[in-house]
Amino acid sequence: MAVHSVSALTQYIKRMFQAEDMLHHVSVEGELSNYKMYASGHCYFTLKDETASLKCVMFKSRARLLRFQPENGMKIVAAGEISVYERDGAYQLYAERLLPAGAGELSIAFEQLKARLGAEGLFDAAHKKGLPSFPRTIGVVTSLSGAVLRDIYRVSKRRDPKIRLALYPALVQGEGAAAEIASAIRFFNEKYPVDLLIVGRGGGSMEDLWAFNEEPVVRAIYDSAIPVISAVGHETDTTLADYVSDVRAATPSQAAEIAVPEAAVQSRRIAEYETRLHKAVQSRLAYERERTARLSAAFLKRQPQALLAARRQRLDAASEALFQGMRRIFLEKRHAFRVAAEKLEMLSPLHVIGRGYSIVEKSGRTVRSMKELAAGDEVLVRLSDGGFDAVVRHVQEGGL
Repeated sequence: MAVHSVSALTQYIKRMFQAEDMLHHVSVEGELSNYKMYASGHCYFTLKDETASLKCVMFKSRARLLRFQPENGMKIVAAGEISVYERDGAYQLYAERLLPAGAGELSIAFEQLKARLGAEGLFDAAHKKGLPSFPRTIGVVTSLSGAVLRDIYRVSKRRDPKIRLALYPALVQGEGAAAEIASAIRFFNEKYPVDLLIVGRGGGSMEDLWAFNEEPVVRAIYDSAIPVISAVGHETDTTLADYVSDVRAATPSQAAEIAVPEAAVQSRRIAEYETRLHKAVQSRLAYERERTARLSAAFLKRQPQALLAARRQRLDAASEALFQGMRRIFLEKRHAFRVAAEKLEMLSPLHVIGRGYSIVEKSGRTVRSMKELAAGDEVLVRLSDGGFDAVVRHVQEGGL
């Protein structure tokens, strides 16, 4: 009988496993035990039932795709390949997928994350912010395509044509969607402040809506200083974004109705407030006038001399005010007179003559041009200290 090495025998057995097609694609159901994820990201665990156990490994490349957190005691279906681990001489399942038996993977993941974030207080009512009564600009985080954006725009503009909507388009489904939604919420908080945010998408399966259940989106909504209305799916759909948001709307259209006050209603309400305020002020003034008159009458009955003293004081104040007013008017008029006199003096012909010039008059009218004179004309020449008659002997046109 031939003698084989341990390695040779183990390799032979491994080839036997590899030759068996069924073992390449196998699914095994059992109770999860000894589950552990190492720093490398690889997961090791055991599946067992009443009479047997099976060692399993799931490498990092597959483990990072898990949407739920495996826990010991869970009923699990593991799918993968059976092969031999040569170092230990043991066969094991190399798992490609892990699914909860019975309940769906997403349902388990949803409940686990809800419980963990709820324990941190992210869903507590104490953290909910009130919505602004009169928003002017509303930020919208949703897909650029689809009916959601049209519904929000249509309802918002119907309720208030002056409302401003700012869209940050984002993926709302599939890989990378959660990161885009969270980034959009942070953008409005850090770079483009608005009064209110609507975050949502249309209806779909739990898989379709999953981005709104992911931790980055939940934490972005929780950290938002801007109030957030979640509008994910239809009325029967529920996501973790609904739990953490300040207000949950059953549909995107309802979100717009909640966010945007109806302009006509608000105008009527403001008018009502103004009327009520005016009546309240008038009523208060009437009450205070009556109260003041009553107190004054009672006071004067006890001390009539106080009325005379008060009137004397008002008379003194009025006399002083009258004197000061008259004095101010006198000073203003005197200053205006001086200014006018100075202007008049500057414009006076005598002022011009005083500087060495003369004025020539013909037939009582001042001569302004040589064209008005002819040889033989008799004129009057005025100087600063008198005047004399003269006869024009010759007319010479042209400048000085």
